[in-house]
Amino acid sequence: MSIVEMKVPVIGESVTEVTLSEWLKADGEYVELDEPICEFESDKATLEFPAEVAGRIIHVAAEGDDLAIGALVAKIDTSATEGEGASAAAPKEEKAAPAAPAPAEEKAPAAAPAANYATGAPSPAAGKILREADVDPASVNGTGRDGRITKADAQQAAAAPKAAPAPSSAPAAAPPAAAPAPAAFSREERTQKMSRMRRTIASRLVSAKNNTAMLTTFNEVDLSEVMALRKKVQDKFVEKYGTKLGFMSIFAKACAIALMEMPDVNAHLSDDEKSLVYHDYVDISFAVSTPTGLVVPPIHNIESLHFADIELKLKDLAGRARANKLSIEEMQGGTFTITNGGVFGSMMSTPILNQPQSAILGMHNIIQRPIAVNGEVVIRPMMYLALSYDHRVIDGSSSVTFLVRVKELLEDPTLLLMGL
Repeated sequence: MSIVEMKVPVIGESVTEVTLSEWLKADGEYVELDEPICEFESDKATLEFPAEVAGRIIHVAAEGDDLAIGALVAKIDTSATEGEGASAAAPKEEKAAPAAPAPAEEKAPAAAPAANYATGAPSPAAGKILREADVDPASVNGTGRDGRITKADAQQAAAAPKAAPAPSSAPAAAPPAAAPAPAAFSREERTQKMSRMRRTIASRLVSAKNNTAMLTTFNEVDLSEVMALRKKVQDKFVEKYGTKLGFMSIFAKACAIALMEMPDVNAHLSDDEKSLVYHDYVDISFAVSTPTGLVVPPIHNIESLHFADIELKLKDLAGRARANKLSIEEMQGGTFTITNGGVFGSMMSTPILNQPQSAILGMHNIIQRPIAVNGEVVIRPMMYLALSYDHRVIDGSSSVTFLVRVKELLEDPTLLLMGL
């Protein structure tokens, strides 16, 4: 028997530990070379771990285990041949037992083909989610490798409303009893392990609060002209570029102009906190909500991109982030962050810094509010803006000036389009 040990590989310079989020191959199952056997959840992304050789896999770690780089994950028996599968682990005595002869007129039913990920079968963790939600795996479109149903696919299918069953002349079976509602004055509790991403988010938020001199300044912006611009050019924009002109690209370009004019807001402290690092470019990180937590992948050189380029790149990043398909490299970097709590209905908030960056802009809900314009009360689509910043890098006057500049560009998009 030849055994090959599978250990956690080096993933990145800053990654020292991962969590085995789910097994993609069952214990004792035959795997091919380079076939994914499990998924690791790091601080920033979910990664597939491919088999280094072909053979029968033997699990060593369990789902949910935290593993250091270099830790043993599984073993692969290379002496096993394809077709043995989990039966290779069965006791030899069972194979020696003679089978009872079947009646001549009866034929043994053909064995059903083993489910595999190429047919859309769910991974073990995804299968559990689908079973608990009473969702047929055949109705789920897998987005994983070779059509595999991932955990994210299962969570999305479980959350989707179920279609009404087709009418039948046969008497319907009694529906399963609904889970009992918590009793009045219930004192029951449950404990659930935090995902690695959630733990990382918690650690970084505490670090940002404790290790920066964070303040927040507010302003409000009248989006009448921006909304009129979008309405005017939207059809032609979609026809030419194949995507809609959204608010995010407009806000990103306004921030890019202001950041290039005010390099302090685009800078950050060096690792030893004795120097300031300035950037002659603008890489904006965009907060994206995913089933496993908030991620902030950046788009590079916003100052040089067209509005359509930003929209297309943002759509691609957001889609792959929600499908856990972003690489660690795509999650790193950024000189400034934009987060939009308005999509969830937030009217005002104080966003927390995305270290090592020194500033983050919070967008909020657009609300029709009465304001005074030229001595008259009018109703306008208003949004509160919040800029959180590290006071060690950015002075209060600079933060206010930056936000006023962004407000000016948004309230008069002509200046934005002309770069004035």
